[in-house]
Amino acid sequence: QVQLVESGGGLVQAGGSLRLSCAASGRSLSSYGVAWFRQAPGKERTFVAAIWSGAGKTFYADSVKDRFTISRDNAKNTVFLQMNSLKPEDTAVYYCALSGVVGLITDAVARSANNYGNWGQGTQVTVSS
Repeated sequence: QVQLVESGGGLVQAGGSLRLSCAASGRSLSSYGVAWFRQAPGKERTFVAAIWSGAGKTFYADSVKDRFTISRDNAKNTVFLQMNSLKPEDTAVYYCALSGVVGLITDAVARSANNYGNWGQGTQVTVSS
């Protein structure tokens, strides 16, 4: 059974940076797609970024492109989300999730929460103005 544990959240001022970590046990993350989603209070969970197995193709939501970077450290079995130039609207609980989907991975595939079968507990990110 795979277990995903997020860490690295916290309180930061607008314009600041945070790095989130998603550590896995029970599975090698390099064999899966791993994504970050976020959910703000009273809103639906939305896609943030994903990195896929193999060559490590990455996908980003338009709202975070050029500010956030997703990466993977296979030796540590951990996926990171480097978040720079944070804005108050980035405030949310951030979740990492695991997907076993293989083959042609399109933006639509990466962005759909339905394609992820394992989720972490989440880590809170709060950006003050």
